[in-house]
Amino acid sequence: MTPLSLNPAPWLAHCVQLARYNAWATATLLGALDALDETDYRRDLGLFFRSIHGTLNHLLVGEHLLWFRRFAEGVSPSLKLDAEAEPDRARLARRLSDGAARWEPLMQSWPAARFDGTLDYTTMRGTPARVPFALTLAHVFNHATHHRGQITAALTLLGQPCPELDLVYFLQQQAFRPA
Repeated sequence: MTPLSLNPAPWLAHCVQLARYNAWATATLLGALDALDETDYRRDLGLFFRSIHGTLNHLLVGEHLLWFRRFAEGVSPSLKLDAEAEPDRARLARRLSDGAARWEPLMQSWPAARFDGTLDYTTMRGTPARVPFALTLAHVFNHATHHRGQITAALTLLGQPCPELDLVYFLQQQAFRPA
């Protein structure tokens, strides 16, 4: 299989926009969760990671403790994707917000050509992997969108209002600015 070659400059801009969206969507969702009582926040709602708290912990582990370190430091920590990395609700929210804010400066520090390269890492099963850098970075933000969607569905199930988290709402609110 031949490596996928991408034009790096548009990928840098695209991924920076995804990082900005990710930070906005994280903050918006966390704000909506403030009104949720502790019982509903921790209730097993049948989500893949059971509760809203469990799903937020998964986002912390996957996005920030695993993928961020793979991209920023070139290391693949051995973690469990269902680990409760942060039991305290307020600290978990802060860590998610702070973590989301770290992506854009990291990407801005890379040369555009980096986005046409590969990411080498070790999978959770200990297998070496080589994947397209930009597409895998896009995966990180897509993964977060997937789990935020699960949480908004849980909010609906609980009869709570749901925030609008579609990318287009972010673009409208931010008066789209290029990377």
